[in-house]
Amino acid sequence: MPLAAVLLLCVGCVSTATTQKTSTGYKPPSGNYKVIVMRPDIAASVLTAGGQLEQREDWTNQARENVLDALRAQQELRGGQATVTVTSGDDPALRDLNRLHEVVGQSILLHKYNPMAQLPTKKTSFDWTLGKLATDFGKSAGYDYALFLFARDSFSSGGRVALQGIGMLGCIVGVCILPPGGSQQAFASLVDLKSGNVIWFNYNASAMGDIRTPAGAAELVNRLLEPMNTEPKAKKKT
Repeated sequence: MPLAAVLLLCVGCVSTATTQKTSTGYKPPSGNYKVIVMRPDIAASVLTAGGQLEQREDWTNQARENVLDALRAQQELRGGQATVTVTSGDDPALRDLNRLHEVVGQSILLHKYNPMAQLPTKKTSFDWTLGKLATDFGKSAGYDYALFLFARDSFSSGGRVALQGIGMLGCIVGVCILPPGGSQQAFASLVDLKSGNVIWFNYNASAMGDIRTPAGAAELVNRLLEPMNTEPKAKKKT
């Protein structure tokens, strides 16, 4: 299981929580710019009675298509010139860029969203990059930005739901142990292909949502990407 998936499963998902990070001086893309929206990293799984996640290929494929459709619609509203990729294995440059971003994205999630794992040199700054691989791709392909999205959605099995019911009955007699149910975790990032830097990153965790449906996928994409339009507020001097 990828590091990001392990980390995301450890995040409490009582309610929806969205937190974005930006590089110094970040401003939302505007004007005549070109952005490539990379193939989203999607998985939809069933949460078994024993608490194990079992990925469902049919759910995952449907969720990916829904998220891709939602990304297309969302980017059309933003302006600029967007290209949404639907494959990642044919083009070596895209494949390598996706793999590098996976590593960097997991590092951001671990070190910027986990207070116990913050890096001393990055506590007060957001400084992450895909380096020369990103800038070379931007020059050769003619794009200004690359947008990445990662999402994991899980749903309780019948056995898991039964256990949760038993736990609720236990609460009545004073022994309250409620097994957690399915959850949704996702992050998105925007990379400036001129500098190679990750200039915007947003993480979302929720106990609700269903990217297996078009409406659920659109809700997640809008929740993740809408903050990209807002410049961060300047910090007050102390």
